Amino acid sequence: MRNHLPEATVTKSLVILFLLLALSFATEPTTTSAESLDQLTELTGKASAIVTLKGRDNFTSEYRYDVSVRNHSSDPLVGDSLIVVLDKITNLAGEDREALKNETLLSRFDVLGQDGETEDGKPYFRIPAGATPDLMGQTDSLPVTIRLRNKDYLSVFTPAFRVYGKKRPPPEPKPQAMQSQPTQPNVQTEKLIQLLLKKGVITEEEWRKAAQP
Repeated sequence: MRNHLPEATVTKSLVILFLLLALSFATEPTTTSAESLDQLTELTGKASAIVTLKGRDNFTSEYRYDVSVRNHSSDPLVGDSLIVVLDKITNLAGEDREALKNETLLSRFDVLGQDGETEDGKPYFRIPAGATPDLMGQTDSLPVTIRLRNKDYLSVFTPAFRVYGKKRPPPEPKPQAMQSQPTQPNVQTEKLIQLLLKKGVITEEEWRKAAQP
């Protein structure tokens, strides 16, 4: 004949299990997502785009560039925050607009493989992460490949890029008191524990045993 556990014991065990799960979620640290574009700052004077023409397809008038970021400052830059924005395309005279229609030369190109657009409609590309999380001072990042299709078959043109990203902030020292302070359950979990104790669903001794690490 099978032995059955008393219903009260099963109920208390389930309640204690639920409370332990609630505590684990309440104390678990959250992770942040990648930086959004509006949280980045322009790094003019601190970093620049290094543009290298890598290939050209005369049949499709497609040009392929490798673009990397050079950190000119002594401050490390957050590697996965770096993007390059295709700001404009200029002709041989240094002009970025078509004379007759006053259209930007950039609008006359197909930009392939972009990661998104800025609020003013300019394409941007994310710089790939390197072997370390930061781009240190006086070093270059890995390149991102950028393809431009010259629909009007301009004889000479030059793409210009702006660099955006974030500077790595210095680590903030934590007070010793904060480091040794134990993590407390959140307010909702504490209220639930008090309610269960008040209704006699669990005893204080059972809760103390369940909450021990």
